[in-house]
Amino acid sequence: MESNEVNENNEGMSRGEKIRKEIFSWVRVLLFAAAAAFVINNVLIVNAAVPTGSMRDTIAVQSRLVAWRLSYIFSEPQRFDVVVFRFPDDESELHVKRIIGMPGDRVDIVGGQVFINESTEPLDEWYLLEPPRDQNLTFNVPEDSYFVMGDNRNNSTDSRGWNNTFLPRENILGRAAFTYFPSIGIIR
Repeated sequence: MESNEVNENNEGMSRGEKIRKEIFSWVRVLLFAAAAAFVINNVLIVNAAVPTGSMRDTIAVQSRLVAWRLSYIFSEPQRFDVVVFRFPDDESELHVKRIIGMPGDRVDIVGGQVFINESTEPLDEWYLLEPPRDQNLTFNVPEDSYFVMGDNRNNSTDSRGWNNTFLPRENILGRAAFTYFPSIGIIR
């Protein structure tokens, strides 16, 4: 529509009608923006915070991050994925950890090193902040659940110490993709 046509259409309106029309125009824009934000935040992404040092150096304390909700629509979570999930002990909380044990796995922690399914070689955990504390634990991961740990093993409350040890598949909200505050970075 040409600007002259708009002016002609508005010429016959009273001042009150013009104001109502302008308000209605803004309300439509705001409703559209709210609907778009709702869809983005509930269908496409998870916006999460990392309040502790359990994932240092992969994710800094107080970082904000985005996880893709659609990551696991056509595939299942994989070992070493960093995921955002509803905490099994209190589902009102969101947590961020790395998947170590897959459904059906046996996870042995011997001398702080992780062994999967009685392998003689420990996992290559290149992302660890420091060598893990000497621990000796064994976990058998149930089907449709995961065993997760923080990258800062010596300062992480994770599957090793939760009341509900394993992370149910339905609690996983998405795969962590990148941080955007206080700095921007890809999560590996």
